[in-house]
Amino acid sequence: MNQPFQAVPAATTGTALCTEALEVTYPGGVRALQRTSCAFGEGEFTVLLGSSGAGKSTLLRCLNGLVRPSAGRVIVGGGDDIADRRILRRHRQQTGMVFQQHHLIGRLSVLANVLMGRLGYHASLRTLLPWSRQEKELALAAIDRVGLIDQVLKRADQLSGGQQQRVGMARALVQAPRILLADEPVASLDPATAERLLALMHDICKSDGLTAVVSLHQVDFARRFADRILGLSGGAVIFDGTPAQLSDDVVARLYGTPSTPRGETVRPTGLLHFPDCQTEGVPS
Repeated sequence: MNQPFQAVPAATTGTALCTEALEVTYPGGVRALQRTSCAFGEGEFTVLLGSSGAGKSTLLRCLNGLVRPSAGRVIVGGGDDIADRRILRRHRQQTGMVFQQHHLIGRLSVLANVLMGRLGYHASLRTLLPWSRQEKELALAAIDRVGLIDQVLKRADQLSGGQQQRVGMARALVQAPRILLADEPVASLDPATAERLLALMHDICKSDGLTAVVSLHQVDFARRFADRILGLSGGAVIFDGTPAQLSDDVVARLYGTPSTPRGETVRPTGLLHFPDCQTEGVPS
């Protein structure tokens, strides 16, 4: 019988969020995520690495409640379960999301798109009113951080792909998040643009102390930017380690051959033993 995968960050860091025995099975019996328990440390830049269909996006979207697990829980703060709608709303306010396809409104300006990141702080009727001066200043500051202040009034559909992704990043930052989730944010970009965008995202997360969970296909980017890598295959986490511990053999297992038996987790020699994920006493 397979044992649930257990992995948490080093004890020197607090825990921002964790999963407990998380499983996702889609209609038709497709098991997208096997039973997985893992924790993400405060200020840690974690990369989810694996091929298409490995379960990266499913795990990432579970962390923000965009996919409801078939079993298990996502825990934030001092042990709060995001299955509670009030907890989920607060969690989403504090969690920025960057998508592969940007999800911008093309006919609106850069400023207007970035301001959409503030919607989670308002009741439905309040969204019909004009944005406050303070919120506009927050949006302008976020736009400036991603290097687009000279494009602030330009329509989003007039920007390049890299610029549109920077708008998506600014929209996430204007939430003043504690956590940043990014679902393959550079998959549609050329290598040079992708590297610049990831470097910017990494620098901002480190500067602000954000917990980041980023899904990628590119092994070289994972090795360069990650503090920690979780490798997924067949809906299961089969590797947990640092970039230096990601060997070519592990990469081969993640991307096809040789296969790793289900339930077997690749743990590099010398990897610190981490205790099980705890939900009590977790810093809020």
